[in-house]
Amino acid sequence: MAVVPYKDQNNNKKSQVAQMFDNISGKYDFLNHFLSAGIDIIWRKKAISLLESQKPKLILDIATGTADFAIEALRINPEKITGVDISEGMLAVGREKLAKKGLSNKIELQYGDSENLPFEDNSFDAITVAFGVRNFENLAKGLAEMNRVLKPGGTAVVLEFSKPRMFPMKQLYHFYFKNILPVVGKFVSKDNAAYTYLPESVQAFPDGQDFISIFEEVGFKNTKWHSLTFGISSIYTGRK
Repeated sequence: MAVVPYKDQNNNKKSQVAQMFDNISGKYDFLNHFLSAGIDIIWRKKAISLLESQKPKLILDIATGTADFAIEALRINPEKITGVDISEGMLAVGREKLAKKGLSNKIELQYGDSENLPFEDNSFDAITVAFGVRNFENLAKGLAEMNRVLKPGGTAVVLEFSKPRMFPMKQLYHFYFKNILPVVGKFVSKDNAAYTYLPESVQAFPDGQDFISIFEEVGFKNTKWHSLTFGISSIYTGRK
């Protein structure tokens, strides 16, 4: 059974995730940086650096949210970045951010379902996803779509939360995720479910080698798994 934000609702995970991000979009960036003590910024920089040597010209950023990952990707000088997301609320915040930074000509944000991407086969040199694959309704289908729209030889980079397995980080992580993060998240975002869903979805997510297995099953090759910050987060890469 899929982990969903609103357990009292009958609609599917995709609809609930879109609703959740619409609800918290105005506070999302603040909470992201605050609850991770800014480490999420370092994780994004590390993930994008893995694409640097390949010099991709066309990048697709899936589950782009407020476009933080897409903005970070400008550092490797692509010609264009396209960001897609199922939350119009997050996209609106992202577009406002891009306009303020004068980046609207370099990054285009549009509505897009990760499991039914509105692009032709072999369209992008690289694909990035930060903290998004965990929210896919069908993980394998979403990863297969990424493979479909990626050009042969292109690279996909996935940044996602994972579960620390070593003492004492494992215990500290679980205490923080279960007792502190939901309380602060609820207080700031005013959404009762969003920051309870986060630890539940991380717990249910097939991280590490389990994710690599699914990544390879849908067609990615030369896969690698980079563990970050004692296993709190991971970067996965694969080539088509």
